[in-house]
Amino acid sequence: MQQKQEEHKNFKRILVGVDDSEDAQLAFRYAIREARSSDATLIIASILEHEDMNVYEALNKDFVHGKRDELADHISKYRDLALRAGVKNVEMIIDEGEAGETIVKNVIPAADADLLIIGSLSKTGIRKYFGSQAAYMAKYSPISVMVVRE
Repeated sequence: MQQKQEEHKNFKRILVGVDDSEDAQLAFRYAIREARSSDATLIIASILEHEDMNVYEALNKDFVHGKRDELADHISKYRDLALRAGVKNVEMIIDEGEAGETIVKNVIPAADADLLIIGSLSKTGIRKYFGSQAAYMAKYSPISVMVVRE
């Protein structure tokens, strides 16, 4: 019986979710290395979570718009880091909602990504609880998911 040799799949569009947690930083650094070595486009996503706002803030369109602008400024720093690290193509996506579900249902299709890179543990932000956010994304993502651990 002839053994089929497996090839390393080169991903072309790598999506990474960022926040300021340590595991997201680790996933971001890994995503930079993977995008650089595969000559892939790196898509940096962040989610504006409404649960971080009180009901009055969430209903105030000016407040939400201001928070979204702050988030855009913040993730543009991640884009600049990726470009300085040698990634040739970097895109950014910001969406609103519950992080795991929003990434799976909205961000992945919009980004046309073929790999999602996430960290495994976080107490805040995009991956609040591995049991819910990261596990949800790993289970329901229509694309390959890499969970980066320390």
